[in-house]
Amino acid sequence: MGRYDRLKYILQLDPERDAHTIYRLIASYEFPWDIARALELALYRTYAVPSIGKLLAETAELTDRTQKRYDDTALLLDAVVEHGFDSVDGRTAIRRMNQMHGAYDITNDDMRYVLCTFVVVPKRWLDSFGWRRLTQHELRAVTHYYRTLGRHMGIKDLPGSYEEFERCLDAYEEAHFGWDEGGRSVSDATLDLVASWYPRPLAPLVRGASLALLDESLLRAFRYTPPGPLARELTRSALRLRARGVRLLPPRRRPHYARQNREVRSYPGYPAGYRVADLGTFPERGGTGPGTCPVPRTSRQERR
Repeated sequence: MGRYDRLKYILQLDPERDAHTIYRLIASYEFPWDIARALELALYRTYAVPSIGKLLAETAELTDRTQKRYDDTALLLDAVVEHGFDSVDGRTAIRRMNQMHGAYDITNDDMRYVLCTFVVVPKRWLDSFGWRRLTQHELRAVTHYYRTLGRHMGIKDLPGSYEEFERCLDAYEEAHFGWDEGGRSVSDATLDLVASWYPRPLAPLVRGASLALLDESLLRAFRYTPPGPLARELTRSALRLRARGVRLLPPRRRPHYARQNREVRSYPGYPAGYRVADLGTFPERGGTGPGTCPVPRTSRQERR
């Protein structure tokens, strides 16, 4: 198999009918490491929206149980990628996400914005740091995949194209990015988590590299001191150098899923290590303690 043979196969598929197949090939064969990093960054961006960052801080899931929350999120999203929307595990993962989100007072606009990050941020990451860029054919498939996920999650007024997703994301961030103490605490916990994946002496370097990947709007929202130009250039050059190296490698012959990532540490193995139905939190309205809902739910119409 040649380096671009899988892309040739993807281009023969229908970007809507075969959207799941195309996205699975992109995420588990073509760019598994890049997609994992890009989705981490996508979720991280959402903390800069005060309504999201504050809620995440109140639940304490991303500050007190950061690794567990990271693992569960990655595994739930990836269950759909690996098994499909109509599979038992895929349906269970979506049901778990809906149960968790449904327990909190989250607006439709915030939910749609989070979905936009899943579409836009990976494309932008691959434009900058991927061993190749996504084709328009692939972008159509990615967009259709996430529109399908959005429909299963009950999100209304979904953008219809990649360009609409991008405009929605940019407009929402311009209107809503801002300081919130809770959002900053979730951001700090996430940066600490990323640093914990490496030997302790490297922690300051890893945190600096993470900050060097943030754009000015994120740095302002979290009130971080902007990294110097040298740190930015070294970090980005290292990622571009990696991309050139990956381009020279033979194509991946086996899929790589999130459950295989070394960053996922809460479960000892698969399938014995966890059940999809047990992933995530189980908030109960009116309860107290970890995993319970800190804010009351409103009606569906009010939440929109």
